[in-house]
Amino acid sequence: MEDFELTAFPKALLFMQVAVHLHAISTDPECNTYIVNRETDRSVMFLTDGSSDLKCDSTLAAGWYRFNSTAGSKMPTTCIRKNRCHTHASGWLNGAHPSPQEGIVNRIVCFNWNSNCCNWQTSIRVRNCGLFYVYYLTKPSPCYLRYCVTH
Repeated sequence: MEDFELTAFPKALLFMQVAVHLHAISTDPECNTYIVNRETDRSVMFLTDGSSDLKCDSTLAAGWYRFNSTAGSKMPTTCIRKNRCHTHASGWLNGAHPSPQEGIVNRIVCFNWNSNCCNWQTSIRVRNCGLFYVYYLTKPSPCYLRYCVTH
């Protein structure tokens, strides 16, 4: 019984520290007020023939977004082939996702086209909210550029 109490006590403290830490992060405005994007065709696995019914983010309203669908919940961090994510120029995060301690970080999103992984680029902000990421996105120009997601 003493062994159980001794090992359970540190685990309980660790759990309390983690829970308090996550709660502190979740009080940040961008972690509580964001637009949820559930579009499954943003998946890096979604292949288009490049000629019909393409989508782009040229009308996207600037703001904090959380990706939350079966397609994935975060942006890929490696170059994505063109004609993925239901668009011509597939967008990917050129840099690592931040840790919770880093707060809001600036990153570049690259859009792949013509064998150039960063043919177009745009600046965004990223925040690790503990259990998910949020992205401050703006509309990229021109069409057909689109932010992609993965698991």
